[in-house]
Amino acid sequence: MKKVSKRHKEIAKLVEKDKVYGVEEAVAIIKKTANTKFNESVDVSVNLAKPPIQAEQQIRSTIVLPKGSGKKVRVLVFAMGEKEKEAKDAGADFYGGEDMITKVKTGWLEFDVAIATPDIMKEVGKLGKILGTKGLMPNPKSGTVTFDIKKAVTEFKAGKVEFRANKEGVVHLIVGKAGFTETDIVENVTTFIKQFLKLPALSTKGQYVKSMYISTTMGIGLPVDFKKYM
Repeated sequence: MKKVSKRHKEIAKLVEKDKVYGVEEAVAIIKKTANTKFNESVDVSVNLAKPPIQAEQQIRSTIVLPKGSGKKVRVLVFAMGEKEKEAKDAGADFYGGEDMITKVKTGWLEFDVAIATPDIMKEVGKLGKILGTKGLMPNPKSGTVTFDIKKAVTEFKAGKVEFRANKEGVVHLIVGKAGFTETDIVENVTTFIKQFLKLPALSTKGQYVKSMYISTTMGIGLPVDFKKYM
């Protein structure tokens, strides 16, 4: 039998069984329970009605969190010539063409977001087995295949994050840090919920949001009332 820590027992006392919380109340509770020695992440998890099997059910998109994610994002740009210089000037952490492609082929993955210009995607596409399994492959749907390198780099550095549904039909996203103010966390969470509920995939037959939870890295997940935003 799994032993429950004293800390988790104390956290559990703050949670009402079978209650679905408003976002503001849920955030207030997780702020109280985030008492570890590090600045825990605040996570939102969405459970879909069923795994996304058909193409139209697939969920992959991005969102600009108004208060940022609290995470330092390392951006890699695959580009050549003037676009490589644009990436550097925009603040990309890593940039280049064949040299960067070769580096990734050796197994180097010290970045969080990969952006590429359309003209180099043929070569970048050969990294599918490496980048695809890590969710790092540039994709037009997520705004990571573009000639507007300055805009893409700036947005991801400012708090734009990507989310997708896994094969079990669960979407997970970090929406901030426990050290944020309650107001900032609430704004990030509600911005995500409102945008998520408008995704075309949720209008397909039989697909809908079954439940949504908010938690911190070491905390308990609280079910939140997403229906009020529909």
